Amino acid sequence: MDLPNKGLVALAATLGASLASAATPDEELGRRMDTAIERAIDQQRIVGTVVVVMRDGQVVYQRAAGFADREAARPMTGDTILRLASITKPMVSAVAMRLVEQGKLSLDDTVSQWLPDFRPRLADGTQPPITLKQLLTHTAGLSYGFLEAEHGAYRTAGVSDGLAEPGMSLEDNLKRIASVPLSYPPGTQWCYSLALDVLGAVLEKAGGKSLPVLTEELVTGPLAMNDTGFSVKDPARLGAAYRDDRPRPSRMQDETTIKVGESTTLFSLQRIFDPRAYPSGGAGMAGTASDVARFLDTLRQGGGPVLSAPSVQAMMTDQVGAQAQTQGPGWGFGYGWAVLDDPALAGTPQSRGTLQWGGVYGHSWFVDPQARLTLVALTNTAFEGMSGAFTREIRDAAYPAP
Repeated sequence: MDLPNKGLVALAATLGASLASAATPDEELGRRMDTAIERAIDQQRIVGTVVVVMRDGQVVYQRAAGFADREAARPMTGDTILRLASITKPMVSAVAMRLVEQGKLSLDDTVSQWLPDFRPRLADGTQPPITLKQLLTHTAGLSYGFLEAEHGAYRTAGVSDGLAEPGMSLEDNLKRIASVPLSYPPGTQWCYSLALDVLGAVLEKAGGKSLPVLTEELVTGPLAMNDTGFSVKDPARLGAAYRDDRPRPSRMQDETTIKVGESTTLFSLQRIFDPRAYPSGGAGMAGTASDVARFLDTLRQGGGPVLSAPSVQAMMTDQVGAQAQTQGPGWGFGYGWAVLDDPALAGTPQSRGTLQWGGVYGHSWFVDPQARLTLVALTNTAFEGMSGAFTREIRDAAYPAP
């Protein structure tokens, strides 16, 4: 079923209004959030979204709007499952910190202690050690294929970014990553990378179990995140995936390539259903907005029952500094997310110490500890829902007007 554009927009607005939280404690917050969501859907910048706002540990706003599957006219609902992409990273980082607490590994361990065959070299042939802390902070000298030009070193070597190549094993991908020269000496620079995929292999060795099992035992299980994992618990609730296009987002095919400038991102919608696909520690999970909000707000409150307060504090501390500015000037990087160091420089209403990241399928989130605020905005539209105007509009709507 494929309705005409105007009919779709009208139906999406009606569905969104009917699915808004009936009891928003902060009515002004509700009006601001509704306006931001409805504008993005009316302008056909996103197809559907689920937004959850928590303050002081309580849900103060929750809304599902638009379509989970536009062509089938299936509305987005609060329990729609979406491919999480890089929202996976904070959860896997929490698994790592939990194993540190259990004494099963140290962040000062070298990767080669756990993965003897993973020994990438610099361009000059030297083989520097890489620590687990450097993996967590993306200072290990690794990169991502989608950050390179179409025929960059990672693409030439057939490296998977964890979003496509569904049949590839982790062992195979590690060999391919190690075959590419390091981008810089570990610990000297910052570059967003496949480090969490490498870390996932280390966690499996240290924990003695697969990454999906470890994540369920140490993070999603204790928090009753029943819809979130490295597989889709209920495929009937999985949302379709869309990409930016004109006059409206277009539906992704099973294999989709999106090129922006010189960089190319490969997607495989079937990857998460393929039992041969390795569990990508950087991009491999699917889940719901409410599950993600519960996880993030648990860490905001100190981490119990997942982590101790000192471990959470280390995760929330900028470990890198100004060179880690993928979120723009004023941002650094901790373990699993960006950390806001200078709100004025960043031009944001968020407080110093805010944590923020997103996911390439169309997601954004932030945690503002000073404001005791957690916001999760999952969409099914890449890249608008991750880095477009919608992310800024929904962020600003979370704060009172100055």
